[in-house]
Amino acid sequence: MSAAPGPAAASPAAGGGDAPVSTAGESFKKCWSCRALSGGGLLLAAAYVYSGARRTMRYGGPTTMGTVAQITFAASLAAFGLVVITDPVGKSQRKT
Repeated sequence: MSAAPGPAAASPAAGGGDAPVSTAGESFKKCWSCRALSGGGLLLAAAYVYSGARRTMRYGGPTTMGTVAQITFAASLAAFGLVVITDPVGKSQRKT
């Protein structure tokens, strides 16, 4: 019962060299429509969250910490959406 597992029971993440490599990340970077769709969805989600916070303030409600948190979350969603659309990873040149 306390015997160590053999090489056949080793997990692929533990260093199995014959595991297939996923290329989903590479195809997402090359697919402009995928980036535009997901980035646009994030921007629309940011607009929805922001409009919910603005609606509370527009009707004369007090500015609470929850409203500030909603606006901050909307700003972070919008920033992440812009990052997904522009895809800045790997575009900067290292100075030598």
